[in-house]
Amino acid sequence: MSPLTRRTLLRAGAAGSLAAAGAGCAFVPRRVPAGAAAGPPVIRPEPDGDLHYFNWANYIDPALLTGFSDEYGVEVSETNFDSMEAMIAKIAAGNRYDVVFPGARWVQRLAAAGELHPLPLQRLAGWRHIYEEFHDPWYDPGSAHSVPYQMYMTGIGWRKDKLGELSGSWSDLWHDGARGRVYLLDDRDEVLGAMALLLGFDLNETGPGRLDRIAAKARTLRPRLRGFSSDDQSNMLNGSAWLHHMWSGDFLQAVRAGGDPGRFGFQTCREGIPVNSDCFAVPRGARHPGTALLFIDYMLRPDNAVRNMRYIGYPQPHRATEEVFREISAGFPQLRISPAELAFGHQYRNPTLAQTRLRDAAWTAIKAA
Repeated sequence: MSPLTRRTLLRAGAAGSLAAAGAGCAFVPRRVPAGAAAGPPVIRPEPDGDLHYFNWANYIDPALLTGFSDEYGVEVSETNFDSMEAMIAKIAAGNRYDVVFPGARWVQRLAAAGELHPLPLQRLAGWRHIYEEFHDPWYDPGSAHSVPYQMYMTGIGWRKDKLGELSGSWSDLWHDGARGRVYLLDDRDEVLGAMALLLGFDLNETGPGRLDRIAAKARTLRPRLRGFSSDDQSNMLNGSAWLHHMWSGDFLQAVRAGGDPGRFGFQTCREGIPVNSDCFAVPRGARHPGTALLFIDYMLRPDNAVRNMRYIGYPQPHRATEEVFREISAGFPQLRISPAELAFGHQYRNPTLAQTRLRDAAWTAIKAA
């Protein structure tokens, strides 16, 4: 398995995130000319041209792309983004893709701006395999514009052979034995979120006074840090990290690639666990929406969903994958995410532009310390 994971390229900087947030907030609902149809035509899952998809690097089994191309006689071209902000900016700039993979809150933003095709779920044979909890998610009522792709959580991965057991708290990031070998994810929301939960605040905290306390708490960790990095899997495998703020799917890939699973541990912290999901969606500007919908249905076939999950290491809200994920996560039951956690757990929401600027300022203060 390639060490390049779904998150490897993510590098969230304050200036970049603020600029991209501004671009995202610049979305406005599309105006429909007088006499025009109220919305785009209903799309059908059938080939209407080649597939251009926009995704994280190495976030899908390449064999499935080849299989789809061979089965339906279409070419598949891939473009990668390195952050959700970059994906939003590309769509806002008029780039046209047939299928994209936004996170939950980004689905909400794109749909509100009129940038996504409504999806006729009754035309997807594979929809029946999706958990009912995703039939009406908070970010996309009625699943009108998206189909769930995978689920993940954020916690702490560590080297048990170096540090022994941890206490189950976000405060373990300050572990004395890991000094100089601790990494935080290079991601504004994940760092602010972990510190907020540790202090007893909301995951999406935007209050200026509380953000100051969050930044101050994170700055006390700086002398112990080796760095900020979202290449969490590689850092754990090459020994530079003994303790890593980490995404669950990347941890599982590290364990599978790292030989003895007993060397590694992953904890979900008692103060709160950020949980999230990524989705399939078809942009309003897609040239080949029929092929895109057909591709989504192809990926929902039970055998394809299982194959893809084995490759990327992230669980899916798909009934056919449940037993297989239990198999590949043997020894690490904490990696298994329930639909209830995604429905009611700690999830990142969409702040206003003013709140985004406050969060960016707190992130800048942390990185500059």
